Amino acid sequence: MFYSRSMIRTLCTLAGGRGMQIQDLSLLAMSLLLIATSGARADLNIDEAVRLALTDDPLIAASQARSLALQDSAIADGQLPDPQLRTGIYNLPTDNFHINEEPSTQLRLGLQQAFPRGKTLHYRQRQGEWQAKAATASAALGARQLALDVRRYFLELYYQTRAGAIVAETRALFSQLVDITRAHYATGRVSQQDVLNASLELARLDDRSTRILNAADINRATLMKWIGEAASLPVNSNFPALPTPAAQAVIQAGLPQHPAIRIQTARLEAENQSVSIAREQYKPGWSAGLEYRKRFGEDPDGDDRSDMMAAMLTVDIPLFTKNRQDKRLSASIQQASSLQLKRTDRLRELKQQLDTDYANWQRLGERAVLYQSQLLQAASANAQASLNAYQSSVTEFTTLMRARITDLDVRLADLRIRVDRAKAQASLLYLDGESQ
Repeated sequence: MFYSRSMIRTLCTLAGGRGMQIQDLSLLAMSLLLIATSGARADLNIDEAVRLALTDDPLIAASQARSLALQDSAIADGQLPDPQLRTGIYNLPTDNFHINEEPSTQLRLGLQQAFPRGKTLHYRQRQGEWQAKAATASAALGARQLALDVRRYFLELYYQTRAGAIVAETRALFSQLVDITRAHYATGRVSQQDVLNASLELARLDDRSTRILNAADINRATLMKWIGEAASLPVNSNFPALPTPAAQAVIQAGLPQHPAIRIQTARLEAENQSVSIAREQYKPGWSAGLEYRKRFGEDPDGDDRSDMMAAMLTVDIPLFTKNRQDKRLSASIQQASSLQLKRTDRLRELKQQLDTDYANWQRLGERAVLYQSQLLQAASANAQASLNAYQSSVTEFTTLMRARITDLDVRLADLRIRVDRAKAQASLLYLDGESQ
């Protein structure tokens, strides 16, 4: 918070023209000194706020963990099923349960391996890889969205902080005007209406200041969710600086690589793998097995019975595909088509957002130049002229008050335009994907 030179000159003019007491000037000087020295404390800028928010965000970490989990799952999905070990005693007589009596009694030990249909395993692994890419893009999108949200709330907090300083400057002047008006009323130089008007405007400024403080507290509470106690630090008095966004055509050309689109692309590719898996189900699946068969007892000639081996092959025969394979393939194709349309719509939304934000950024820039080059000076000059005219008893107190309120409104409007332009710039950076 600081007092502008023009405001200090106005207060000094009033002090000289209206007989301000020495102790009033001392209080004013002490206030200015305290405000100036308060700037030496540690403060918070927009880059530090974004850095703190991105350092330890749980949602981004969750997306990254999900991506790693899906990558591991994709590798597992591409592997053959575990082989099956089969064993048992066959043809055991139930009258005495002797294993040596019947020549057909066997102890079998076998190993069987299943092979899914066609290239199902390959497509399942590819599906998991694309799902992992979607999770990775989700983490990138979360980082961009978080940076955008922190910048927006920080800019709004900056506005409330600077607006409070501007209102405080004006209130200091109005407080002196109230004292001066009361002194003049006591001598009969002004009417009671002037005193009431001055008190009313002072009360309205107090109300405006309270609303500004309320909005600032809300923004700090929101920032605290992302950056913790750092949100309680004073806001840097310099206007927040953001990187300059690229040209509109450049940003538009890069929209297909935006994380929001990469998510949709990865989900579409994952569903395309589902289509491929569904097509593979028309092919036969098969399994192969090898079995060792141990025989007990002896042959009639006294020799041990010979052991045996067996090799087996099992093949699926997909004959009835109407209500199974056909339906699954149709469902997968429709789902892929749905995701393709969603991706197209999301790309259109980003294009609309780009057009809107870029137009706002440019037009608000033009308005900011107008305020800086003309309106601020004109409002200040008008307020000073009204003060001079009031001191010379040429104009009424109401005109002076109106000129001062106009000067306040113009200064607040200039601040709002610059902050809103910075918000539009932050949105363009969200679309542009500058290095976070």
